[in-house]
Amino acid sequence: MVTDFKDRNYWAIILGGSTGLGFATARKLAHHGMNIIIIHRDRRADIAEIEEAFEDIREQDVKFESFNVDATNAEKRGELIEEISEILGKEGKVRTLVHSISKGNLKPMTGEEPTLENIDFQITIDAMAISLYDWTKAIFKSGLFAKDARIVSFTSEGNKKAWANYAAVSAAKVALEAITRSIALEFASHGIRANCIQAGVTVTRSFQMIPGNETLRVHALKHNPFKRLTVPKDVANVVYLLSKDEASWITGTIIPVNGGEHLK
Repeated sequence: MVTDFKDRNYWAIILGGSTGLGFATARKLAHHGMNIIIIHRDRRADIAEIEEAFEDIREQDVKFESFNVDATNAEKRGELIEEISEILGKEGKVRTLVHSISKGNLKPMTGEEPTLENIDFQITIDAMAISLYDWTKAIFKSGLFAKDARIVSFTSEGNKKAWANYAAVSAAKVALEAITRSIALEFASHGIRANCIQAGVTVTRSFQMIPGNETLRVHALKHNPFKRLTVPKDVANVVYLLSKDEASWITGTIIPVNGGEHLK
């Protein structure tokens, strides 16, 4: 395997990297020589299983750190940035920041209580969109980004389609895309590229929490030209490609990674 990033003192920070797209991305980048920091928030009961999965990253010839901390908490974020600065030292730099935080409210607008409230939108948009800017700004102000850095976040087809119970997350995805475009524009002079990946329907833990997810799965499988669903590895592969030197001219865009699921 080509280890593109080996011996370059590059690090990836994965926000929400214990499962799903975030973990698949961390593993892929580690296999290609990127040092990894995963920030996740999971229950104590799940930690043993998560740590076992992390062994695949530890077995690579890279440096690896993980923190079970709420990445959306401003105070904790400040503490983490200080720790990350010490871990990276003078030579290490953040090449890739991946935003894979899934902390949203999946409530209906009408029907039996509890229904969606204003605070539900606020919490969801803050966690799944605004936190991307918070982390970008914090890393930038600390001087941790590489001269050529990449920011990647994950959106979905819910950015433009209405799904029952998905209103707050849908609003967050639209905000995430808007923030990504602005980061791409305003941080370009500092060597930062920012893009969203719009993954196809992927059966992750987060997806399985969406009410009616089976209907979405069947619909996607029916309309995908390759007759299969997207898997986390498909998305991780594209994050890897976007992290390579050759992808430096791609920024401010939304990239469908769905095998053509959007075509029909």
